[in-house]
Amino acid sequence: MADSKTLAKVAYDALDEKKGIDIKVIDIKEVSPIADYFVIASAANENQIEAMKDEVDEKLHKAGAELKAIEGHRNSTWILMDYGDVVVHLFTEEDREFYDLERIWVDGTEITL
Repeated sequence: MADSKTLAKVAYDALDEKKGIDIKVIDIKEVSPIADYFVIASAANENQIEAMKDEVDEKLHKAGAELKAIEGHRNSTWILMDYGDVVVHLFTEEDREFYDLERIWVDGTEITL
């Protein structure tokens, strides 16, 4: 399996391919033991979230990552996909603004892939 930074890049690229909005990767390994990276993206609607979820899962599976847990379901406005060292958060734009993970994890480092 690829290292966590490579997996974060795979997730980023999958989200970009499905036209994810404002995709961010936050390195949290120095501030939290729960993961190395959060990958956060917004979608215009629930259908786009579902398409993004499917693309991320397919690409990360091909890269050797195992989906450990998923929260949210079809027609959700927020889906969390836990791959261990990489956690992917998919939101509608409204929910992303409401939960504001970037503010909560401000001690992490946003990285460019």
